[in-house]
Amino acid sequence: SLPKWVVNRVSQFVAPKAMKKIYKAGLKYPEWKRKHDPGYKPWVYPEQNTLPSVSLAELSVQHADSLENIDETGLPE
Repeated sequence: SLPKWVVNRVSQFVAPKAMKKIYKAGLKYPEWKRKHDPGYKPWVYPEQNTLPSVSLAELSVQHADSLENIDETGLPE
């Protein structure tokens, strides 16, 4: 839970700056993609994907209330 003033500050200053940077990067993307394997689009052509698949049986739904009960006492800082 974050204080309201933190959320307000981030939404007023940090978020607009981040959006401007993302926008500028997006303008440069078409030129970058022309130089870096323009035919490689695994999101369009799944056969280009070289990552291992994850079985649906291995996935599980986690509810927010179960995430609050995670014991992190043994983890290093």
